[in-house]
Amino acid sequence: MDFLNALVALLNFVVIPATAYGAQLALGALAATLVYGVLRFSNFALGDTMAFGAAVVILFTWWFQSMGISFGPVPTAILALPFGIAAMSAVALLTDRTVYRYYRRVKAKPVIVVIASMGVMFIMAGITRMIIGVQEIQFADGQKFLIDPTAFRTATGLNEGLALRMTQAITVVTAGLVVWALFWFLNRTRTGKSMRAYSDNEDLALLSGINPERVVAITWIIASGLAVIAGTLYGLDKSYKAFNYFALLLPIFAAAVVGGLGNPLGAIAGGFLIAFSEIGLTYAWKKVASYILPESLMPDGLMQLLSTEYKFSVSFAILIIVLLFKPTGIFKGKAV
Repeated sequence: MDFLNALVALLNFVVIPATAYGAQLALGALAATLVYGVLRFSNFALGDTMAFGAAVVILFTWWFQSMGISFGPVPTAILALPFGIAAMSAVALLTDRTVYRYYRRVKAKPVIVVIASMGVMFIMAGITRMIIGVQEIQFADGQKFLIDPTAFRTATGLNEGLALRMTQAITVVTAGLVVWALFWFLNRTRTGKSMRAYSDNEDLALLSGINPERVVAITWIIASGLAVIAGTLYGLDKSYKAFNYFALLLPIFAAAVVGGLGNPLGAIAGGFLIAFSEIGLTYAWKKVASYILPESLMPDGLMQLLSTEYKFSVSFAILIIVLLFKPTGIFKGKAV
């Protein structure tokens, strides 16, 4: 029984939250790696792209709720998601036309485009805060638990109750479907193959008759969609606060670099690696250990390697180690 209690505690506080968080980071890292792979620059406006798209989703969620429209046990935000994706795609295409296209035309160095993306980041951050405000917003309605901890304890007789929130389940399922759809698109469709060809060798792709502006536009639309989905799922799972998405830039880029920047499969692996590392190293393991270790061996402390305040330092440390010893990442993306 003690082993089962320890297992449930481990699932509650490490495995389930890290899996949901990893899925969110993986989607964000996919958006970063697509832009880097096709457009060849690191988009520092990604965090605020997630924030802006999620803000639009929240506004439509509130509108649907005011009209009495709901999605049953599933959060209403899932119904509003396509509107957020459409709005963010339009903004991304407008930004590309007014900002990034010029730098492509003059063949500016990637570092110049990165600086331009920082300018876009600040403008988008200001607009988002004007639209939705700076306060913390909870917008996850519908059924709270898919597995209720109280009911689980009653049914099993364990001390620990397994808790699986609806938002966590939706995050994992949605991320799985999105990743499957993306890989199917990149590998099976003519447009997806054009994007891969353009990413591998731009000059050869142009000689093959591939329209570069079409590839760029589709890349922005897909990256915007991934960012909005990741931002919305993160907001549903935790809460929405515009500044939090800027802070997510570090773990997202760490995930993309660790997996191999420019490699979609690496972005997914990197997302889960960063998530499990952050949560595993900042979790107080005393609760799990109390079910396994005899009382005489139990330490006085919390068995916590790092305080939760240092969570992002884990991403930073992993990023530095990878850049020093394997800059191409686990799956051999493009070196940074």
